[in-house]
Amino acid sequence: MGCTLKRKICLEDISSILGPAIQRNSFFEPERKLECGNVDEAFKVVDQIVEGEIHLGGQEHFYMETQSMLAVPKGEDREMDIYVSTQYPKGIQDIVASVLKLPANKVMCHVKRVGGAFGGKAFRTGIMAAITAFAANKHGRAVRCILERGEDMLITAGRHPYLGKYKAGFMNDGRILALEMEHYTNGGASLDESLLVLEVGILKMENCYKFPNLRCRGRACRTNLPSSTAFRGFGFPQAGLIIESCITEVAAKCGLPPEKVRMINMYKEIDQTPYKQEINAKNLSQCWKECMTMSSYSLRKAAVEKFNSENYWKKKGLAMVPVKYPVGLGSRAAGQAAALVHIYLDGSVLVTHGGIEMGQGVHTKMIQVASRELGVPLSDVHLRGTSTETIPNTNVSGGSVVADLNGLAIKDACQTLLKRLEPIISKNPRGTWKDWAQAAFDESISLSATGYFRGYESSMNWETGEGQMFEYFVFGAACSEVEIDCLTGAHKNIRTDIVMDIGHSINPAIDIGQIEGAFVQGMGLYTIEELSYSPQGVLYTRGPDQYKIPTICDIPTEFHISLLPPSQNSNTLYSSKGMGESGVFLGSSVFFAIHDAVSTARRERGLLGPLKLNSPLTPEKIRMACEDKFTKMIPRDKPGSYVPWNIPI
Repeated sequence: MGCTLKRKICLEDISSILGPAIQRNSFFEPERKLECGNVDEAFKVVDQIVEGEIHLGGQEHFYMETQSMLAVPKGEDREMDIYVSTQYPKGIQDIVASVLKLPANKVMCHVKRVGGAFGGKAFRTGIMAAITAFAANKHGRAVRCILERGEDMLITAGRHPYLGKYKAGFMNDGRILALEMEHYTNGGASLDESLLVLEVGILKMENCYKFPNLRCRGRACRTNLPSSTAFRGFGFPQAGLIIESCITEVAAKCGLPPEKVRMINMYKEIDQTPYKQEINAKNLSQCWKECMTMSSYSLRKAAVEKFNSENYWKKKGLAMVPVKYPVGLGSRAAGQAAALVHIYLDGSVLVTHGGIEMGQGVHTKMIQVASRELGVPLSDVHLRGTSTETIPNTNVSGGSVVADLNGLAIKDACQTLLKRLEPIISKNPRGTWKDWAQAAFDESISLSATGYFRGYESSMNWETGEGQMFEYFVFGAACSEVEIDCLTGAHKNIRTDIVMDIGHSINPAIDIGQIEGAFVQGMGLYTIEELSYSPQGVLYTRGPDQYKIPTICDIPTEFHISLLPPSQNSNTLYSSKGMGESGVFLGSSVFFAIHDAVSTARRERGLLGPLKLNSPLTPEKIRMACEDKFTKMIPRDKPGSYVPWNIPI
């Protein structure tokens, strides 16, 4: 006689937002903590203490090309070719091989170029690639999959929403002596990259400032939303806004300009980060000073004050923000790179490497590296797409290091070839590359070489709170001026000045383009890009008609970028620095310029209390923050007395 087993299943609602998730202890493990100095004792000796919090919403990648792939079964030995728009060919290869129960050597992943990625094609592309490859394998014919924009936004998710809480102890002259912070990320339904994003956010949370006594705790929250994933900046745009909001509030309490409090607490020359890594902040001070000069900050501050005194319904704001962006991947294994270089008998050169071209110009830079090392014209160097067939075991392309790592691998391959060709060239120093290639071939000298870079040494011990996580630091500063309409909440970006330290640039035009694009994307994050969900966790803002990204009208009318003179950075490729992500945070200068304008409007209306503004600063939020007789006419419903139709995250 059989027995029937009964199981009782208890279903529990999981919130989509951070507040309830924190209350229910809905966390992914582990907690992360970083501490230096004696925070508790420092709070006892300060003049003032301020506590606050700021919430940052998520952000959609909104790359021009949605998730796209083509799976082609080869017809022999179950081989499969995947042509895919991804940042991580090896990841696609592994996922498809696992789903089809094949060894990796029967699945080849090919990427010519990617129409934008920003982190959204690093780990999420594998979902659709596996489905597409499964269908192709099942039916024995090629299958193509291209997501529509709304589908893409539903499936891939985006930047982690963030809640930051801070408690700062400071002296009346603006010196912050004690700082306690809590970081909470909205990880969504699964962990994905949430722990890494949290760790990076904590390690970079002090931005440009030296806090002698600091404690920061962080948790990744589990909610009912699609899993948040990697996004350009990887935690720093959120963490940076939290500390700059704290600085702004401290300045208000001290009655000092925010830029003065920033300068007082900034790193000076040689110093140590909270995780005990040495930092040389000389170029940080230089960027700050040059930005002050280039933007004519003092003169424009006076002009803004004059404008505000003469206009009641329109106000201008001016803000200046520094950035210290640490660059590194956290482990040597994650920084490995490989390259393959062929010299053909006509003297032309073919280069392949493990990096992905996604609009950041890495292929252009790699051609420059090969040309420089071999001494051949740029026109003689060709670069094919990336493939697991030629470069196996590639790492994900991201973290501002793609050109660094793969460039060093190409340099290694080219130097190997030059060493082989030395006897040939010495016999015929006036010959052409065609002559040397033919002579090498006649003497049975290989004209192909692989190059390899092991990655930068990197480590972090979370138990001791010490490590050497990053290879170098990118410094910069941005000054932005805005004008807001107090009646509508609309704002205009009048002018932005940016000064950046980019080391010894391989291609300044590309780097400036990266700074410009990153700034605009950051500006969108902090001001207009708002994701809205139903109470059940369904995304409402799908597609460009509902989700607004910056357009040409949002670009500052005057947009100036200046680079510091070249500086040496011996451990990197030709002393260059990666510019892919650091500029995103500089978009916060627009956020704080709006904050400045709204504060002025409120003071004029007799509202002198603390001003709490969350990101993104949409027109609705700006309008309601500029309180007046019209906003008072709007009835306020008591929290809990109604069910909201939407939930911004």
